[in-house]
Amino acid sequence: MDLAVLAQALTGMGCPSAKSEEMAAMLDKRARQLAVERCQTYEQAMTHLLGLMRQGWAAKDRGL
Repeated sequence: MDLAVLAQALTGMGCPSAKSEEMAAMLDKRARQLAVERCQTYEQAMTHLLGLMRQGWAAKDRGL
């Protein structure tokens, strides 16, 4: 996955733009790890992680 595109998507989901590139690199690394650990594809692991990120930012926006 292109990390610049991922960083842009993260910013669109609520990630602070100053942290989006760093976060994209961390998500990419973790998705690769999860794919191996869970016998999933990289895409499945990344989808899972992005869903978690979206939920976290939504909760933060609601003040939780």
